[in-house]
Amino acid sequence: MKKITLVEVGPRDGFQNVEEYIPREIKMIIIDGLIEAGVRRLQLTSFVSPKAVPQMKDAHELVRATIAEHADQDLELFALVPNLYGAKAAADAGLREVSTVISVSERHNLANVKQTVAQSLQGLAAIRRELPELAVTLDLATTFSCPFAGETPIEDVLSLMKAGSELGIRRFSLCDTIGTATPGQVRDTVKAVRAEFPEVLLDIHIHDTRNMGTACTLAAVESGITNVQAALGGLGGCPFAPGASGNVATEDVVYMLERMGYETCIDFARLLAVSKYQKTVVQGNYSGHQVNIGEDCAG
Repeated sequence: MKKITLVEVGPRDGFQNVEEYIPREIKMIIIDGLIEAGVRRLQLTSFVSPKAVPQMKDAHELVRATIAEHADQDLELFALVPNLYGAKAAADAGLREVSTVISVSERHNLANVKQTVAQSLQGLAAIRRELPELAVTLDLATTFSCPFAGETPIEDVLSLMKAGSELGIRRFSLCDTIGTATPGQVRDTVKAVRAEFPEVLLDIHIHDTRNMGTACTLAAVESGITNVQAALGGLGGCPFAPGASGNVATEDVVYMLERMGYETCIDFARLLAVSKYQKTVVQGNYSGHQVNIGEDCAG
């Protein structure tokens, strides 16, 4: 069986869109449940200004608590950072890896971080220069389409990846920020990226606005991507992508892949229990579908 690594981004990409503050104790119960279900790679939080995203005000404490609680486990923990200041804060909290976002679309980048793509690349260069020991994944927002500019040309994706590669980035995440990609578009983009950059590590990050999240994720997997980002329950959205729905749901992806013969190393019954618990304590924008028949086993 082909092994697929589930990259859980719910504690960051899901929680950041919830208006009411989620107590850190609740966040920890969900994170612990994900780890108990077999998730080994998690995006825990975002080191952004609490004024911009109040939900992330506990980032430092959450990271330190998770590291302390699971110090004896082989986990890959990382956080999203918008700039050098955030990267330094993440490193100070004990993380050895971060991700940062640059939009392929110039217009979306201006709306999202109020910078041009060139300015964001300068910020990435500063992180690489001042924190060379910190592993950095570059998330390519609007890889497939932009809410302001329409479908994203593949040439623009390759251009931004080239700029990131020249700064030493070796892991990229192809993000369907507004959830309007099609499986064919995903296949074409992944094919072009893999041909141009055969040595880099790729993640896929799909939103589910058009109810094609699992289909697009499968298209990426069948095109050779083995790192799949998803959020528990499909919680999420994008404040700078009008109409965008939540992320593709972790439990939907695991159910699909396991049934198709892929190995995820996830205990589906435990994962589903955590998802159901989350929906009772966190009110937000969910796109996932609960499984009521045969929910004790994904296979």
